[in-house]
Amino acid sequence: MMENYLTVIDMMGRHVNVPQFPKRIISLVPSQTELLYDLGLGDRVIGITKFCIHPNEWFKSKKRVGGTKQYRMEVIDALQPDLIIGNKEENERQQIEELAQKYPVWMSDILTIDDAFRMILQIGQLTQTTIQADQLVQKLKTGFASIPIPKRRKKVAYFIWKEPYMVAANKTFIDEMLKIAGFENFFSNLERYPTISISNTQQRVPDLIFLSSEPYPFKKKHADYFKKVYFGSEVKIVDGELFSWYGSRLLKSIHYFKKLQTQ
Repeated sequence: MMENYLTVIDMMGRHVNVPQFPKRIISLVPSQTELLYDLGLGDRVIGITKFCIHPNEWFKSKKRVGGTKQYRMEVIDALQPDLIIGNKEENERQQIEELAQKYPVWMSDILTIDDAFRMILQIGQLTQTTIQADQLVQKLKTGFASIPIPKRRKKVAYFIWKEPYMVAANKTFIDEMLKIAGFENFFSNLERYPTISISNTQQRVPDLIFLSSEPYPFKKKHADYFKKVYFGSEVKIVDGELFSWYGSRLLKSIHYFKKLQTQ
């Protein structure tokens, strides 16, 4: 092992040799990119994906290495990173393994809010920004604890895709966030992101339909359609980032969830 490197275990249980003070970081996940910005890493982040839209100044100025699934390997090689940060669900396994043969690749694996807190703290340790990471996690814990728990949780069908229609079901971070926001997942009997059929003859309907703004960009015309299909359900277009991003954007989720409960 090289001098000034240390071995850490990432959230997938992988042993990774990382620099004690990484200076050339590439982020392959939008929510973790924004976290790196809010931890104050500035010029130490040299590459992001085309989906890393926050913060806007980084989206405009940082080198883009491709998407979250397909990377431009020649761009990454030219940047010569000393740390790449990814995520099990959002990144493609084969390409991650290819990158790991050349560079230190640290992976997160997040299903729960506690996983998100752990990821923030571990990235703080990786990047020598532990004070900022600790402060952020404390703010998040206090904020989420302040969200009221309703006497009756409304049942929500959370749609993430169209053609085919897909929902966020059990064993997803979105499911966890629905619970924190005071709702019950209508599809909690299913797992991950199942495809479902839409029928206007359903005998059982949810209290609410949430149409996420991402990854599929649901619009008003889609909401109008769902109102006809799920007669009796209230339909809302919701901010998908605030239900699925597990970095510092969670601070914005706290107020948003409180607002959703009162609408």
